[in-house]
Amino acid sequence: MWIDTHCHLDAAEFGAEPAHLTGLRQRAADQGVGLCVIPAVARANFGTVRELAHRLGDTYALGIHPLCVPRASDDDLQALDAALADHRDDPRLVAVGEIGLDFFVPELCTPEMRERQAFFYRAQLRLARQHGLPVIVHVRRSADMLLKHLRELPVTGIAHAFNGSEQQAQAFIELGFKLGFGGACTFEPARQLRRLAAELPLSALVLETDAPDIPPQWLYVTAAERQAGRAQAVNSPAELPRIGAVVAGLRGMPVADLMHATTANALAVLPRLAALEAVA
Repeated sequence: MWIDTHCHLDAAEFGAEPAHLTGLRQRAADQGVGLCVIPAVARANFGTVRELAHRLGDTYALGIHPLCVPRASDDDLQALDAALADHRDDPRLVAVGEIGLDFFVPELCTPEMRERQAFFYRAQLRLARQHGLPVIVHVRRSADMLLKHLRELPVTGIAHAFNGSEQQAQAFIELGFKLGFGGACTFEPARQLRRLAAELPLSALVLETDAPDIPPQWLYVTAAERQAGRAQAVNSPAELPRIGAVVAGLRGMPVADLMHATTANALAVLPRLAALEAVA
């Protein structure tokens, strides 16, 4: 089976109707997607992602996303600690995430916000260590600083939507991380990313959609097309096998072999998945 290691099934783009989301998840299952990891982004959706994971037969992570740091309080970290403790025996809780640093969004790049992001990131690394969980990290023009903090507070996990250099990729790998590849590598102009997807050790790769975000090339609608009235297509976990086929093509290997390898990698870096994979 395939494992989508990162998809936001609680996003507004998927609607609030349980039947609609159940149908969307079933279409992914029909394509061979056995498990999804649904990361939280803020205290407000801790309960939502947990409920979805249990209802859909998937898994979840709890954390505070760097984009949510401007609105987060120190009390939210205490709430995260409490939630991780309360659900420590929940086999569907597989990681602390989505956490990290974002140095792309201008309002997050002021000295004050860089410091605030680092405070939340380090606090959540400590919580992951305290609760014995891996992390799912958001990497956006921030790989070197993420790595610096990880060396000081070592944990393992997934570098989500990795888009850094080969040197940065190797540094994450040396720290025990897997690298998440998704829709971005389906675009031919993404030459550096596609080269990494082709050449990095197979043991380092996991697959993800980041649905509803980062649509693959076949779903992407250009700005000109949107201006002409064409709606942006919504990415979903059902696209994962086709994304996997692109990665397999870049590596010159059978799709089934890539599926087995990336699933094994996901089970290795998120150990709690293994018990669920047996019944998925």
